[in-house]
Amino acid sequence: MPHDHATDHRPDGAAHGGAVPMVEVTRGDIVESCHWGAAVIADAHGRVADAWGDFERPVYPRSAVKAIQALAIVETGAAAALDITEAELALACASHTGEPAHTRAVGAWLARMGLSEADLECGAHPPYDEDTAATLIRRGEAPGPVHNNCSGKHTGMLATALHRGEPTRGYAELTHPVQQRILGILEMMTGQDLGQAPRARDGCSIPTFAVSLGGLAVAMSRLADPDGLPDRRAEAVAQVRRAWGGHPHMVGGRGRFDTALMTAVAGRVLTKGGAEGVHCACLPGLGLGIALKVEDGTARAGPVAMGALLRHVGALGEDEAKALAGHLRPPLVNRRGFAVGEVRPAAGFPS
Repeated sequence: MPHDHATDHRPDGAAHGGAVPMVEVTRGDIVESCHWGAAVIADAHGRVADAWGDFERPVYPRSAVKAIQALAIVETGAAAALDITEAELALACASHTGEPAHTRAVGAWLARMGLSEADLECGAHPPYDEDTAATLIRRGEAPGPVHNNCSGKHTGMLATALHRGEPTRGYAELTHPVQQRILGILEMMTGQDLGQAPRARDGCSIPTFAVSLGGLAVAMSRLADPDGLPDRRAEAVAQVRRAWGGHPHMVGGRGRFDTALMTAVAGRVLTKGGAEGVHCACLPGLGLGIALKVEDGTARAGPVAMGALLRHVGALGEDEAKALAGHLRPPLVNRRGFAVGEVRPAAGFPS
């Protein structure tokens, strides 16, 4: 990727595989542990504005690219033909917590299309929301595919297959037209040829393709600034972006960083995390995209690192950062409720 007055904050040596210290955890007066990683900020022309660590190494983006995958729902005409609401489109971008608001909406969307959760190929897991999970246990009910955090994305994929007259069974397979469409969108938005890229199954069974952090940042910047995209895709971007930022609870849920941040900034910044420490942001007002990867895959470091980067580019004000302190600089609390330390940006990140 070309550098435009970028600063590379790369570590000396290769002890951490091209990663830099991003987030540190204190206990008492010392730093007890450190999370290393890489991050990059880019614009829609592929220029790198700033970078930390090796941003060209391929990573699996996991759920951080759900908004890009959701473009197919609009581009195929399924959104208009099937009267898909903004809230439903937000669910297609979501890693939701499985609260009743999420599962009811997914169930109603499926039913309206003449389908059920039996058609979902994402598998089942307990709701991420602890209260909802506890309620299921008290009732003696097992979680179903509708509780899967990816059930909205999968319902959106079913919608495109249904609208295009394609088989709904097997839609999660790489060879299915649903996944081939999404592959094409990912290639255009990231600017990378993924035909020979490493690939694997995601946690929800759809294909995931390894792309560079730089490519992810460019994809996010093209969501932020779609002027260079074909008209149909630019229109899809605008529609997905409105849904993503306009329904933050559908995108995450109680206690989730993405929901809290997008609520605090009224959708001015759009963020989405993925498994194994990947996090992306779309900044429409600045025309920039951000992508980061926490090397050890820990979930606690991503929001802290993303908050530091958002403040670095001026996308997050002082008052907003204070309101989000529980996510951006969370206290380390022991089992008796004593604050014994904190999770904070590492010294010099970003600088």
